Amino acid sequence: MTVSQRPLRSVLYIPGSKPRALEKARSLPADAIIFDLEDAVAPDEKSTARSTLAQALSDGGYGARMKIVRINDLGTEWGAEDARAVLSMGADAVLLPKVNGPAELDALAEITGDLPLWAMMETPAGMLRAAEIAAHPLSQGMVMGTNDLAKDMGTRFRADRMPLMTGLGLCLLAAKAQGLAIIDGVYNAFRDADGLAAECAQGRDMGFDGKTLIHPAQLDVANAAFSPSEEEVDLARRQIAAYDEALTNGQAVAVVDGRIVENLHVATARETLAKMDAIAALNAG
Repeated sequence: MTVSQRPLRSVLYIPGSKPRALEKARSLPADAIIFDLEDAVAPDEKSTARSTLAQALSDGGYGARMKIVRINDLGTEWGAEDARAVLSMGADAVLLPKVNGPAELDALAEITGDLPLWAMMETPAGMLRAAEIAAHPLSQGMVMGTNDLAKDMGTRFRADRMPLMTGLGLCLLAAKAQGLAIIDGVYNAFRDADGLAAECAQGRDMGFDGKTLIHPAQLDVANAAFSPSEEEVDLARRQIAAYDEALTNGQAVAVVDGRIVENLHVATARETLAKMDAIAALNAG
């Protein structure tokens, strides 16, 4: 299954230094886990976190969840050692923070070889070079770092995230142009389920594949928001049936609920049903 086909509705950050959190993550309904060696790990725990995470991934038990390891920036004293360690962890991908351009992915690839690369998109420079970053031959996904981006831009908090829209849009366009996965930034108020649901709905409307999360309490909201609804599944099935009937009758266009259905709508409908099948398979795994 390619990254564009697998569910990535909920992408949960887990500190690589916390054995209890690493154990709990094995039973959580997350589509993917970012095992964090960067922000969630104190400087004096970096080395221990590396070995703790390596042991947890070696022990396994994470099922079909995608396993992504976020390392420290290669410009830090820990980054290169993190990158070397990831090679033997059995991770699905490595996530590099604060990517400003493709040269940083080149530097990482010199260490990690052909391991798929994900980029944290969290700086103004990164926004302006998003297309180049997405086009890197080993790029597989992008993760929005909206907290850092807001800090660097000096924005005020707004529930509609209007100050961040240009950056979010640039990264979305870059990722979609290259067929990459792209995951929306975190929602900080983890006890505010209504606020999270609203931001997830906004992200889904924009085209994000899922949401990065900082607490297990956020999982159900994100999974629901980024799953096709019953109404969307029903419409998809009816669109496909109507279009197939139209083709049988020598027509290239059908009508469903008073709206035109062409081949592009059917392609979207088939993607909706395929996503539901992939979610069902993940839940059964």
